Amino acid sequence: MESDQEIIKYIGKFVNLTNDEAIQFASKFKEVKFKKRQLIIQPNFIAKHRYFIVHGAVRAYVIGNDGQERSVQLAVDQWWISDYNSYILQQPASMFVTAAEDTIALQISFEDEQVLKATNHKFETFFRIIAERGAASMQRRIISAITMTAEERYELFIDKYPHLYSRFPQYVIASYLGMTTEFLSKIRNNKLKKN
Repeated sequence: MESDQEIIKYIGKFVNLTNDEAIQFASKFKEVKFKKRQLIIQPNFIAKHRYFIVHGAVRAYVIGNDGQERSVQLAVDQWWISDYNSYILQQPASMFVTAAEDTIALQISFEDEQVLKATNHKFETFFRIIAERGAASMQRRIISAITMTAEERYELFIDKYPHLYSRFPQYVIASYLGMTTEFLSKIRNNKLKKN
């Protein structure tokens, strides 16, 4: 399966596996397909899987007391997504996770991930590395949210992830950056005028 090769190639960026180890690792993943707008995880249900995006775009969001959606995480090709609090602690989810595009993903269950980690230290090392990278990314995001202006957050996002802008609707990008769609439009228009 082509998707198997994607996850094998991805893990190879972080740890060196033998052919047998690569096959063992990939065997715990199942290819799933989601249609645009399909719900993948929802609040009050335990997130039983984490997802490696082979091709597509997925977002995780919460709905505030004001009824507004607030994007917490975006994921495209070669990125991971889940409601991690729910997945790691195996408790009810607090976020919605939905497909923003038709998406092909590889899912691994919480139980199968634990089996892989217990079976081979290389697998455990891989999951530790992606957890550390995820934690570092979340910390950078929190720091930018509390120290940067909206314009600076937009500039940083565009510089770091220019490919995401065309993959998600403007309201999703705005909520991810912690602003209204109208304010994001204003920032973009001001930027265009300066250029």
